[in-house]
This record gives sequence, C-alpha cells and structure tokens, in this order.
Amino acid sequence: MQRIVVMNAKGGCGKTTVASNLASWLSSRGYATALFDCDPQGSAMRWLRLRPPNLPVIHGIAAYQTGPTNVTRTWQLRVPAETQRIVIDSPAGLKGQELVEQVRNVDVIIIPVVPSPIDIFSTADFIRDLMLVGKVRLASTRIGIVATRVKAKTLSLQSLERFLQRLNIPVIARLRDTQHYLHAVEQGVSIHELTSPRARPDKRDWERIVGWIDSQPEPSLTVVRATDLDGHGATRPASGGRFPHGQ
Repeated sequence: MQRIVVMNAKGGCGKTTVASNLASWLSSRGYATALFDCDPQGSAMRWLRLRPPNLPVIHGIAAYQTGPTNVTRTWQLRVPAETQRIVIDSPAGLKGQELVEQVRNVDVIIIPVVPSPIDIFSTADFIRDLMLVGKVRLASTRIGIVATRVKAKTLSLQSLERFLQRLNIPVIARLRDTQHYLHAVEQGVSIHELTSPRARPDKRDWERIVGWIDSQPEPSLTVVRATDLDGHGATRPASGGRFPHGQ
C-alpha cells in the first residue's frame, strides 16, 4: 500500500486541489484509493460528498474529526483491506511532533507551491523542517514539487523558477491558473473527469504527476533555506545545504 501526503506549512497553496485530483486519478486507474482529510476545514470531505456515484469510488476519512470516546484512533482511521493507495490532505502550519507524525511511514511527499515571494520563503523553511525535524530521507521517501496557480510569463513565475532551480527536487508539474479547477470542485470531480476540451492541457499535467509517482526515485536532495533567497524570491549564492542519505 502506497501512502502519499500532500503538504506545505503555508495555507492557500492548493493542497486540497492536488490531493483530491490525485485521489481521483489513482482511483480511475484501478487503484483502490482512500483520501484522508487531515485539515480541520474539511474541504476534501466536502468535495467527496459532491462526487457523483457513477464515478470510481474513493474511500474518504475525516481524520481531522475526534471520534467517540469508546473508539480508538487506529479504528477511526482504518481503511478497507483492499486499499492500494492512500492520499493525505494535510493541514497548514505543521510543526514539531505534528510534522513528524504526518510524514511517518509515507512513501511520497508532494509539496504544492504558489508563485509568490511569501509562499517561496515559507516553502523553503518547510523543506528545511522536513529534513531536520521530520527527518525525511530520500532512501525511503520521494519528494516532488507542484507549482500551482501558474500564470505564464509573469514576474512571480520567474521568481518561482529561480527558486526551483536551486532545489534538487523534481518539479512534477506546473498547474495553470484556470477556472477548470473551480468547476471541478463544484461538481465533485477532478480535472480529467471534465468534458470540456479546453481542459486537455490540464489533464496532461496530471498525467505527468501520476507518471512521476510511478517512476524510479531520484538519487539526492538539495535544500535551500529562506536565508538563501533575496527579497524578490531569487536565490543568493549557495552556501551548502545538501543533505546526503543517512545524515
């Protein structure tokens, strides 16, 4: 069973959009899929309740809720025995032990990033925490970045691209800033389930994401600190920051 967590300490970066679309894609490919909603806002569960019954089934778990006193947490978070893929929509602001618990025993970490200076700084800090506090290691966990709400040929996108070039983390896809995602959420579907031909470029983005998850792991990871960035999101000269396996 493969566990995939979508996370970033910064709110509003598209975690639920990525998690719900990913769960739908995996389910449509024949994987028995469960979607964990760990965010108290409950957006993933609201999307799942809107999902038409004729589409591939996704087992939803409202992990943010507290169960009855006579029910253990393990029982509350149980998944069907046939589950092959678990997608976790994590809350914003994870730190310390909460971060450690969220990344424990996961196989894939996907980090959505919005192209803005504030989000870039926050993501740099979050990646540092993943390595130092969460003790994430590529030997057992894969990490990938998804740029969200991307507008082509903008200064904010250029800042994000400069930041991403400093990371030896694969950029899985750059998701367009389009109303298609809003329309999909309103219908309880994902991008690949929309019938509009205008959504085809967005569907190709998700084919790349799912293809990356199924591909071979990358050998190394470089971490960029927020202090390595100038006020415009551009990188300063490197001062180290490579975390080899086992360190």
